[in-house]
Amino acid sequence: MAARVSSLCLPSSPSLPSFSFSLRRTRPSLAPPHAAMPSLSSPSPSPSFQIVGGRNSGWHGTGVAQLGEEDKEVDWLDLDADLYHWTQGLRTVQWYPGHIAKTEKELKEQLKLMDVVIEVCDARIPLSTSHPQMGSWLGTRKRILVLNREDMISKADRNAWATYFSKQGIKVVFSNGKLGMGSMKLGRLTKTLAADVNVKRRAKGLLPRAVRAGIVGYPNVGKSSLINRLLKRRMCPAAPRPGVTRELKWVRFGNDLELLDSPGIIPMRISDQVAAIKLAICDDIGERSYNVADVAAILVQMLTRLPAVGAGVLQNRYKIDADGHCGDIFVQKVALNLFNGDIHQAAFRILTDFRKGKFGWIALERPPR
Repeated sequence: MAARVSSLCLPSSPSLPSFSFSLRRTRPSLAPPHAAMPSLSSPSPSPSFQIVGGRNSGWHGTGVAQLGEEDKEVDWLDLDADLYHWTQGLRTVQWYPGHIAKTEKELKEQLKLMDVVIEVCDARIPLSTSHPQMGSWLGTRKRILVLNREDMISKADRNAWATYFSKQGIKVVFSNGKLGMGSMKLGRLTKTLAADVNVKRRAKGLLPRAVRAGIVGYPNVGKSSLINRLLKRRMCPAAPRPGVTRELKWVRFGNDLELLDSPGIIPMRISDQVAAIKLAICDDIGERSYNVADVAAILVQMLTRLPAVGAGVLQNRYKIDADGHCGDIFVQKVALNLFNGDIHQAAFRILTDFRKGKFGWIALERPPR
């Protein structure tokens, strides 16, 4: 029987040849039009899987993947190129709840009143959780970038991002909204950056007022939790899922700082599907917007490419062979072995394990070179 290519068993960029598996899934192949479609037949009742092709580290010159051998280093540009290729045959990820359009319009009006704008991003994917229009909205207003969930990435990741943003002249604060780390530093920095506000008011004969700071960012990146930690009490609704905050809310921090909590804002249309998949992996977008099995399969392929994880960690966690970095087959095996064949439950478990740090605390992005 002719084998069919799984769309999530691709270790390389579109310029590389495709390879084959015997699978029941019928998602279209990602192989380029000019690539030959190899077939796989076996006279034995238990065919063995072989992955052909590949040039990246960990995929050896013989063209056969060696299980259990992780990359010494990862080329993040190559990984993003592969992610782009893996997403081409998948359902487009789009999520834009009705309240966001209204919020965006109101937020733009409120930004005119701000002395400082605090943009909160997910430290695991800072670029993917930065709104593409934020720069144009802020203009010349002072900005602080908060990379929340700093506990979910390594020290090397933090250092890399700190250096990257420092070179751009962007003030960065690493925080942990759940435990409160970084919140006091953020409060002091906000007041310092806006200190000239009341200097100018006094020069005009006006009374001083509280510094106004708006906290903005994508859904579920920890904006409300950060405010609650600053205030040391629960003033804003917060939960570990996107879309909890639905309206703008001003809260006062002491006598000299006012904070605006805002619902998560996201572009009406996400054109970058690589970023969309990362949002799904990190639970920064509504679950109904994506296929859980596809996202889990891509996560598996990413993890096998990262030196801090590799195929070995996945195999040890689930006691299942990682099958040469093939995400589709791995998710199916987890389903068969642990969830009576339920693909959705298996995929959700893998994503949940990543979100809870069961594979270690790792970033899915590094600064561009």
